[in-house]
Amino acid sequence: MALPYTVDTHRPTQIGLVTLQSDETIERDFRMLLPSDVELLVSRVPSSATVSLDSLHAMEDSLTASARLLPVGADLAAVGYGCTSASAAIGAARVASLIKAGVSTPHVSDPLTSLIAACHAGGITKIGLVSPYVASVSDRLIQGLDAAGIAVSSFGSFDEPLEERVVRISRGSIRDAAIHVGRNGTCDAVFMSCTNLRALEVIDEIEAELGVPALSSNQVLAWHLGRLAGFSGRCTAIGRVFGFD
Repeated sequence: MALPYTVDTHRPTQIGLVTLQSDETIERDFRMLLPSDVELLVSRVPSSATVSLDSLHAMEDSLTASARLLPVGADLAAVGYGCTSASAAIGAARVASLIKAGVSTPHVSDPLTSLIAACHAGGITKIGLVSPYVASVSDRLIQGLDAAGIAVSSFGSFDEPLEERVVRISRGSIRDAAIHVGRNGTCDAVFMSCTNLRALEVIDEIEAELGVPALSSNQVLAWHLGRLAGFSGRCTAIGRVFGFD
């Protein structure tokens, strides 16, 4: 016997996220930041346990297939790609093209694109940068920022190539590193790079100590997707970036 049913015509705002196989942080951070009525739909892309330029470029071959695994019936207002360093290595335009080849959405963003948008919105031209990664990976990110007119005036890295160790870097270490980098040069903001770095909970402490915006990969990506999809004003406002609207 076929049972009757009705169709709910109300659609909540939905955003997609293509995150790394190795990432243990971004989904939790997004659920802390996004409004409760925004639905987060997640797919994963194969990624190496070791971060290098070669392993970052390797994701290019899988991005479209990973985007295709997002629900076909969803109405995605925007899709984010959750890797800061790969966005710099592959290029934001290429990332957006590959994701749009796999899923229908009007907007694609990534942490590097989101950071640049946040800097432009906040009048930020010089940042202090905290990276967990080896020099070659960090250098590519710095080049991408420089091309967008954003100078890295102070820099520090944990120099850790293994994702399973990056995610275990303590919040206290991240806070202390950001404060050190922020004090070590004249900067308009500090940025903690990497979606797997557990930086979100120490943003308020860093801002209180330095008196400038503290930005993280997951925070700026959530903010930018919110701007693109029209809900950034309803996000949980962790950090000054949410006042840039």
